Amino acid sequence: MNDSSNSRRTPRSTGPRTTTGRRTALRTLALAAVLAGTTLNALPPSAVAAGAPETYTLTIRHLDRAGAATGGYSTHVTGISGPGAKEEAAPYDKSGTVTVRLPKGRYLLDSTLHGSDPAAGTDWVVQPRLDLNKNTTVTVDARTTAPVDVRPQESGARYLNSIGFVEVTHEGTTRSANILTAREGLRVAHLGPASEPGSVKEWFDTYWSGARNDYALGYTFTSDRALTGLVRHPVAGKLATVRIRGAAAEGATGTGFVSIQPSKGPTIGLAQPLRLPATATVLVTPERGRWDVTYTGPAAPETPPNRYEANGIAVHAGETTTHTFGNAVFGPALDTTPGARPAAVRDGNRIALDIPLLADGDGHAPSAPRFSAATTTLHRDGVLIGTRRGEPGRAEFTTTPGAASYRLTASATRGDGKASSGRVTAAWTFRSAAAARPKALPLSVVRFAPGLALDGTAPAGTPLRVPVTVQGAAAQAGVRSLTVSMSTDNGATWTRVPVLNGQVAFRAPAPGRTVSLRAELADTQGNTLTQTQLGAFRTR
Repeated sequence: MNDSSNSRRTPRSTGPRTTTGRRTALRTLALAAVLAGTTLNALPPSAVAAGAPETYTLTIRHLDRAGAATGGYSTHVTGISGPGAKEEAAPYDKSGTVTVRLPKGRYLLDSTLHGSDPAAGTDWVVQPRLDLNKNTTVTVDARTTAPVDVRPQESGARYLNSIGFVEVTHEGTTRSANILTAREGLRVAHLGPASEPGSVKEWFDTYWSGARNDYALGYTFTSDRALTGLVRHPVAGKLATVRIRGAAAEGATGTGFVSIQPSKGPTIGLAQPLRLPATATVLVTPERGRWDVTYTGPAAPETPPNRYEANGIAVHAGETTTHTFGNAVFGPALDTTPGARPAAVRDGNRIALDIPLLADGDGHAPSAPRFSAATTTLHRDGVLIGTRRGEPGRAEFTTTPGAASYRLTASATRGDGKASSGRVTAAWTFRSAAAARPKALPLSVVRFAPGLALDGTAPAGTPLRVPVTVQGAAAQAGVRSLTVSMSTDNGATWTRVPVLNGQVAFRAPAPGRTVSLRAELADTQGNTLTQTQLGAFRTR
């Protein structure tokens, strides 16, 4: 990766923002490129109309680490509040001194200074509070900066990249500035007076690659000033471990990709390939909050890759969190995140379904599930409403408003449709009627989570204990009954296995055989589920 310390970009969003609830975009230097070599002066008298906002001249001087005037800089001035709230300028003059005339108001100024030798590093100076209420001169001096030295204690770990980000809020409006660099040697400094308490939020994310572990080290700060220097050398015991396993179930081969990044705020993220089956281990800072993991599996030419996400992972110092992607048992899963959108909704006479039928063994829903056939049907009081074919678990139906009993069935055949690829079927019964507002349908699913190797297999002839979890309406209203059966002949015959302490136990069959699983569930409200997963996993 080439040095990009002077760029303003992010993989997440765009532009300064006026609310704090969304991820913020990082600016580009397109405007700076247009204005390179140009001095912005006061508007000519003819350009000042009656009633135009009061304007002042801002003069910015740039000094390098030797205290000499320098043209090696990139400066942004961004309006926050007052008449100049929507102004943004990137003035430049190779002499090192530049002037720009702007409306009265509160501004955010940030400046990146760089010498002729990229290896010498970069200086980033941020003034969170620039009150332009008179002609003003600001001096950006690289001699005021101090190092950003955030690194793991693993000897020989290789620096990858880092990002610094500042948000400033005043009178309900938030503006931002950032720096991204792929070289070590960044130095930072605060400039100007303090802002209001708590109005400046800043974070630095730094990424490293080690011999056995990678590192994602991020820190956040809330203050009335920007940072002047930052030193953090966390020991392993102060970090949390995130293990990311890429499976090669059912003979899958190839290279997948995994990335990890903080859940909040723009960042670069850490990405690496995984030659399946493989495990990536990343040590992260709990101080940065929750973390997001994305896994993209291998794909054949002209085939969209399968993308899985695990977002908002809570981490704790000294503890390990493991996520496995693309492994058996494939089956239905519901999003249990608080506030998540229901998988099945009735809105008037319309019933809409988006139920992941082929989520992996950890419950991660794929973006492009591999299937050869998928069918969804809906009956009302025993009468067929309709049949839909297409993506697994996705369908829409139109019914009639009165209360009635419904039977919904969704099925999908994985892979190329061979018996060894497996088939998932879920059949629900429930009562429903049109309501004044959209309402989630009372559906449930059952998750099976045997401990499998990364090729989706269990050792033959060994006792297995398979955790069983209920998701959806029954998990909330209560389970009235739950029975589980297993089959070793692809569903020709079934053997009931008791559910004890949230798991079932049975002996794995001979090598090369498949295990199928069935759950029959009723909740305390009378809603039912029959879920069958043929070819759930194999033995070795």
